Amino acid sequence: MRIGIITTARPGLEHLAARAEELGFSSFWVYDTPMVHGDPFVALALCAKSTSRIKLGIGVTSPALRSAPAAAAALGSLNALAPDRVICGVGTGNTARRTLGMRPAKTVELESFTAALQDLTAGRESDHHEGTRSSRVRFLHVDGYVNTEDPVEFVVAAFGPKVAAVAGRLGTGMISFALHAPEAWSALGRARRAAARDAGNSEKAHTYLVSSLYVLGDGEDRYGDAVKDAMGHIAVSALLLAVEDPAFRAALPQEESAAVDRLLHLRGTTATDPNRHHTLYHNYLGRLSPEERDLVVPSLVDRFGLIGTRDELRERINALEKSGVEELVIQPVVNPEAEMAEIARLLP
Repeated sequence: MRIGIITTARPGLEHLAARAEELGFSSFWVYDTPMVHGDPFVALALCAKSTSRIKLGIGVTSPALRSAPAAAAALGSLNALAPDRVICGVGTGNTARRTLGMRPAKTVELESFTAALQDLTAGRESDHHEGTRSSRVRFLHVDGYVNTEDPVEFVVAAFGPKVAAVAGRLGTGMISFALHAPEAWSALGRARRAAARDAGNSEKAHTYLVSSLYVLGDGEDRYGDAVKDAMGHIAVSALLLAVEDPAFRAALPQEESAAVDRLLHLRGTTATDPNRHHTLYHNYLGRLSPEERDLVVPSLVDRFGLIGTRDELRERINALEKSGVEELVIQPVVNPEAEMAEIARLLP
């Protein structure tokens, strides 16, 4: 299985991208969460100039963040700096929208936005809508501005069969976050392939799983502070989703639901406060603070982290690969360079 690296977007990441390329990783991604992190296109432009092989990914942008022409111009510009190395993940903006106190985009908006990006970045025309007005748009000046000759790889952020079918209809790949159940990936793959067949698209596409990873030493506590520090950012993101989605919270076991209450107390807000996003998403996907380690209960570690001995991890990774995952994309948060070196030891 291929392995990539993901991190929060900020200027100055280029040395990490260069090191990731040196260590043999396949891809280097940044999140697109404007009110929490820096601009992903600025960060990856710097990374493009510091690397020559590694793929550069946006994980993920959304129709609720940018218009298709603006996003296509950013992608085309990045593609000019790193030809045939750009991956664009597209989702409904579940977190990026909630950090604004807004709802995610609808699936139909995700589909039309992704289709427009596919057309525009390939130099084709696309529909553009603003309110009741619509027009056909395309790049008017290409040479020296954007690259429409080399392909941009698109992947849709999927957690269930409905969005997996969007990926099939559009002929894109898929990316998902902390979805570690092989049976869930098998279901996504079936939904994508069925939709691809109906649309006359290729049934084969690249698939990426964003996760955390920690290799346990001999006798090391599976639920100790070092493990929590390595994967706590993902555990807390699950608790945040529970705040925002009552149905998701209702399905949580008691210890996780109690952790949601503790999170709200620590952040000094409530699930109904219209301004809760001001505190809930502070340091989102950043390193866990010591006072929040208690939120990472054992069941969250088991569900949302890839934690184990080297042999256990290889077994879990093999199971994910058989279910359809082609590339693991890991976020190092404590000591990124040292963690990347440790993760690289798992490369084939």
